[in-house]
Amino acid sequence: MPLVSAAEWENFLSNQPNSHLLQTAAWGDLKADIGWNVYRLIVGQVGAQILFRPLGLGFSLAYLPKGPVGLQDGENISPISGQNWKALLTELDSLCHKNRAVFLKLEPDLLDQSEQDPKPTPSGFTPSRHAIQPPRTLIVSLQGGEEEILGRMKQKTRYNIRLSLKKGVVVRPSSDIDLFYTLMEVTGQRDEFGVHSRDYYQRAYERFYPQGKCELFVAEYEHNPLGALMVFMQGLRAWYFYGASANEHRDRMPTYLLQWEAMRWARAQGCLYYDLWGVPDYDLDILESSFSHRSDGLWGVYRFKRGFGGELYRISGPWDRIYRPVLYKLYLWRVSRSQVNQE
Repeated sequence: MPLVSAAEWENFLSNQPNSHLLQTAAWGDLKADIGWNVYRLIVGQVGAQILFRPLGLGFSLAYLPKGPVGLQDGENISPISGQNWKALLTELDSLCHKNRAVFLKLEPDLLDQSEQDPKPTPSGFTPSRHAIQPPRTLIVSLQGGEEEILGRMKQKTRYNIRLSLKKGVVVRPSSDIDLFYTLMEVTGQRDEFGVHSRDYYQRAYERFYPQGKCELFVAEYEHNPLGALMVFMQGLRAWYFYGASANEHRDRMPTYLLQWEAMRWARAQGCLYYDLWGVPDYDLDILESSFSHRSDGLWGVYRFKRGFGGELYRISGPWDRIYRPVLYKLYLWRVSRSQVNQE
């Protein structure tokens, strides 16, 4: 089996400028820190980092996030026609059987621009009712000068960025994970969402920051922290994964300035795109007609993110490749029960 080390995998990714952050060795190592088993495969010119999570009784869930890596535009995974993908899939199947996977969940790094023409489900997979990553996102172009990027934003967002500066907010890089976690707890309690542990954020920062692929920004007013943001980059893209704000001085719009400084940082690293990562899973017309009077779920997040001038995309999939149908049905039942209990 063509398994490779983390160093060999990173060498492979160095020639793949469009590879996703979730396919980096650092991300795999971060998931290994919290109990996933990580394998990296290269078959010819394509590869995949695949994660396994124990489900009990010796079985596992196999997960391939934002991959595979290395398929050319004319040889996409859906529809499957290329020999490279078929050869890789054979190795993935073998690895899944060895790890007693109930199924393989594939969330590819493919964006659907048209709701009427989504990419078809690959042969041997089935559409999944359960997504691990957000199925829809807004992506901001960082191409052009700063005034061009600002010019593509909503007028109110540009105003809030400049207002934050006028009101004395200062954004600086930081390594203070304790401060970041404190702000995350405040935000989670206020906006009613779960947060990772302090150790998780520390590990994420330590995995990516030494590589120059992560920065933690803190917004302050008169040395009082008002907000913080952790931004990541890989290749030509950057991602906004984690952000938080205090309850005080929200009228100074620190979160807007934080996003702008994160975009400026990403642009300085050579990124062309900034992924705002996660909005409600609806078409644009529904989002635009509903955001002003809805605040549940991710609606408040969309109200904030829409102003930065990003394009709306839906990610293809998720798709599941089922190896043990009975246990797969049991897994879906458990997921549905969990979702009901969270409502």
